[in-house]
Order: sequence, then C-alpha cells, then structure tokens
Amino acid sequence: METHYAVQLMTEFDVGVGYLLKDRVSDLATFAADVRRVANGDCVIDPELVARLVGKKRQGDPVGTLTDRELKVLALMAQGRSNIALSQELSLSPKTVEAHVRSIFTKLNLAPDPGDHRRVLAVLAFLRGAPRT
Repeated sequence: METHYAVQLMTEFDVGVGYLLKDRVSDLATFAADVRRVANGDCVIDPELVARLVGKKRQGDPVGTLTDRELKVLALMAQGRSNIALSQELSLSPKTVEAHVRSIFTKLNLAPDPGDHRRVLAVLAFLRGAPRT
C-alpha cells in the first residue's frame, strides 16, 4: 500500500475525499455507502489501510505517544466517523469519546483554530508519519 498517495490526496482537497483499496470495493453496498459519504463532503479512508497504520507506532512522531485506545479512536476518525458513531462502535459514553479526541488533539499539538479542521489535521498527522509500504 502506498500511504503517501492517501496523504497527497487528503492534502490537496478540503472535502469529499476517499481512498479505498481496489480489492475492497467488491462489496457494492459498502462501496456505495462510501461514495455517498464522499459526495456529502466526508473523508473516507479504507479501514484496512487505517488498521495497518495504527499497528505501526513510530518513534519521534507525536502519533507514537497516543495510547492504544486513542489510536483506535483516531483510526475510526480517519474512516470519517462522528463522535456519536465512535461512542456507539466503542461502547463508550459521548463524554469519554470527547475526552479521547481532546487528548489526541493535545498530543498532536492541534490547538483550536477557526480556519482549521482538527479532525482532518489529526488524520493527516497520522498518515504523514506512516512508513511507506
């Protein structure tokens, strides 16, 4: 997998971005749902790509300071999941999810800025630090 292609795609477009692996688009219902999410302006990254990236902690990279739970939250964020969806999928309270997201932003030095979308910046930080495969 070439993670740098996903990073390049996500940095060149503000909304409506998707990166799916060709062998995973055979599930037409999932593919159609992903296309609808991209059309609605969401960011969709293939879960297999995210899972591989999450499994590789990197030294000297702030993403490497994230806990396993924070990495899981970040992986789901990379798939375009909202906090409510994270809460349901991880069986956590919405407040706990918010705490994990805040912690991720803090560890990645992503201060609030009205001109930036911190969720996207967190995913980009994650992808930029990923080794080329």
